[in-house]
Amino acid sequence: MFEKRNLKRRHLIYYLRIMNRDTNELLGHLVDITAEGIMVISENQLEINKNFNFRMMLPKEIVGKEMLEFSAKSLWSKKDINPDFYDTGFKIDDMTEADSLRIDQLIHHFGFQD
Repeated sequence: MFEKRNLKRRHLIYYLRIMNRDTNELLGHLVDITAEGIMVISENQLEINKNFNFRMMLPKEIVGKEMLEFSAKSLWSKKDINPDFYDTGFKIDDMTEADSLRIDQLIHHFGFQD
């Protein structure tokens, strides 16, 4: 069983590309994000209980960096509501404090507010 999240998921106004940092392959697109984890939508099901090295492209409005690089472990994967896609949840393992602040900035500027 996987752990319950402590932070509220934040959906962004558009999907950001999630790349495999080692191969530069497009793995999918960011659906939602917290400082602790992300959900990715992809055409192919991603392996669970696996560590991934990600590169996430940032919008130009996020000053100081074009991309974030971090490691995350896949915790679950299931069919999306659209059966052509899969949703996979990840727990972020390795991110710098500066990049965590960029995620906060990303959520603030591009997240749906409720």
